[in-house]
Amino acid sequence: METPNLPAIRALRPAWNKGRIIGQKRPLKPTHVWAIRVRLELAENHRYLALFNMAIDSKLRGCDLVKMKVVDVMASGQIKERASVLQSKTQKPVRFEISEGTRASVEK
Repeated sequence: METPNLPAIRALRPAWNKGRIIGQKRPLKPTHVWAIRVRLELAENHRYLALFNMAIDSKLRGCDLVKMKVVDVMASGQIKERASVLQSKTQKPVRFEISEGTRASVEK
């Protein structure tokens, strides 16, 4: 009994991650962090600078960082020195200290 020759199945387009680094990425070095901060300051992009500084200080996931509210970092018109946020993945509270530079960028 003969088997018919089937056409080879090929992808119509290349894979979206071909040539990209997959998996866990290396952490940012301090020089990279300062370079990003300087570029955001020069561009006067206060919102992204505040988010970036808060991310570095808190080490939260992006989804938790975006869900943060003004009440989480401010009390009676002043930026708190310490904040506490409930993580969405683990449902555990995370306490972190807000540095001077981050407080200044959040205030702007």
